[in-house]
Order: sequence, then structure tokens, then C-alpha cells
Amino acid sequence: MGSAALAAAPGPDCSRSFTLALHDHGLLYSAATDTGIDRDFADELIRRSGCKVNVSLMSRARIWQLIESGALDFSLSGISNREREQYASFAWYFSNKYYLLVRRDSGIVRLEDVARNEQFHLGVIRSFRYSDNANRMVDRLTLANRVSLAGGLEPLYEALMLNQIQGMIMEPFDYPVVQEKRIREVTSIIGFNDPPVPHGLIMSKKALAPTEQDKWRALVDGMLADGTVLRIFEKYFTPELAASMVEVKP
Repeated sequence: MGSAALAAAPGPDCSRSFTLALHDHGLLYSAATDTGIDRDFADELIRRSGCKVNVSLMSRARIWQLIESGALDFSLSGISNREREQYASFAWYFSNKYYLLVRRDSGIVRLEDVARNEQFHLGVIRSFRYSDNANRMVDRLTLANRVSLAGGLEPLYEALMLNQIQGMIMEPFDYPVVQEKRIREVTSIIGFNDPPVPHGLIMSKKALAPTEQDKWRALVDGMLADGTVLRIFEKYFTPELAASMVEVKP
């Protein structure tokens, strides 16, 4: 046996089938076309693992519930916080910044304007968390009953166009929709001035032993190291933006 084979880490235990859930979110995954970054990433991860993985579509709220209970093994493009660390572990593969998309007629030109404008209502996706400053804004406005929850992006865009909400939090995966003429003409984008937030493969601690989590994490690291993750992102973004997002520094 060659030294390369000896050095290769053993793959995941495939003695059972696994479950992985995608969520419908812009360029990450489109249920309408069954395409997106997470779809491509899942296909390659499954191929490298050699395991049988059943892929399904769920809301983000449902995904976190099932990850916590151990009824779901994996999901993708997840971010961590103190609560999630109790029941999930992660294998990072990209990072991105968050932005506030606001109606131009709302009078919001700086983040500080949000607190002063009591007519401003924010729309967010249920169970989503963001970067630090974005989370602080969501939490403050929630306490003031100025947050509307939705199950996905489309209802938020519609509410924004109808002026039922005056702003929503977005990320690069939302760019194509935001560039549509009807949305672009009535909105502007404000940065949160937070560092990029790492996103990764979500693994249920209840469903996967720590040694198995390490094996799946090694597969993700391998996809990063050989340029596979970067090539996936370059299908959807400019080379410059793709490179900035795949430089993950958790």
C-alpha cells in the first residue's frame, strides 16, 4: 500500500442512509429549477462520501428543529451562534456579508436612521440569523413590534413592494432578484459594516458521533483545498466575489 493511501483519512461510515435538507433561497437553491450553489455542493459532497443521502426541501425553521432533535443529519449554508453550538457542529466552506435593503421613500439612508423612524418595519425570514449588527437591529425591532416574519424571500419582496415593510436583510445570493427593474428602482442598499460571517455544512450532534462529524468535515476541507468550492461559486458570481466568499476564516 502506497504512502498516499496510508495518509488518506477514512471516509464516513456509510452503514446507514443519511438525510440532508436544502432550503429555497436565491442562488443557494431554487426549488423551481432544482439548481443552486447548495445543490451543486450537496451533489459533490455525496459523491465523495460514497454514502446514500436522501435530499429534501424544508423551511429553515424546520431544518433547525430537526437538526436539534437528531431527526435530520445535515443541511447546508448554516451559520452558528451560542444556542446552535449546543446541538449542531459545522464544516465551514464560505463566508459573506449582510446588507439592509430599504425602500428609498422610507427616509433610511444610514443604519442609525432605523431606530429613529418608528414607521420603519423590517421583514425577516423565520429562524434566520445574520451578522452581529444585523442581529442587534432585528432584536431591537422585534421588541418594538416592528418585525414581520416570513417563510422565505418571495413574500418579503412582495411585502417590500407593497410598502407593508420598508426594509429586509439581504446577502449576495439575493442579488439577481434585487437587480430586477421593479425592485431596483424603489430600493437602496446599506451595509452593516460587519465582518463576513462563516457559513457551513450543518451536522446534527445528536445524529452523528464526533468522529463521524470529523470525517464529513474532512470531505468539506478537501473540496475547499482542491478548488471545488471556488469553482461552484464561480458558476454564480464574478471571480472576484466568488474568491472573497470562499476565503473562509471562522
